[in-house]
Order: sequence, then C-alpha cells, then structure tokens
Amino acid sequence: MDTHDHIVAIGLLTEDDVQRLGANFSRLFPVPRDGAFDDLIRAIDEAEQQRDLQRKPHPKT
Repeated sequence: MDTHDHIVAIGLLTEDDVQRLGANFSRLFPVPRDGAFDDLIRAIDEAEQQRDLQRKPHPKT
C-alpha cells in the first residue's frame, strides 16, 4: 500500500457487494468468521437501530 494514500472510508460489504464493485475494487481485507468482530458488528447494528428510531416522526398527542 502506498503510504501517501489516505483512507477515506471503511465498509462492511457482502460478497454480492464486492461482485457489484467489480475488478477495480482491489483493496479487500476479508473479515474472518471466528467471532472476533461480533461485538463491533452488533454495536453498529444497534447504532443504526437507534438512528432509525430517532428519524421516525413522533405521533402527535
């Protein structure tokens, strides 16, 4: 990796996502399925759920 490149994004992709990106997507680091990232993925899922709850309009009372 060129040390002058700046990381601008990190993403969690499915195999389908990677296929859609095509051959030009060259820097891929697979996540092992050994449970090491389970806590991180759970925290991301929970944060997304909280964000979605905050975006829903509140019913008028």
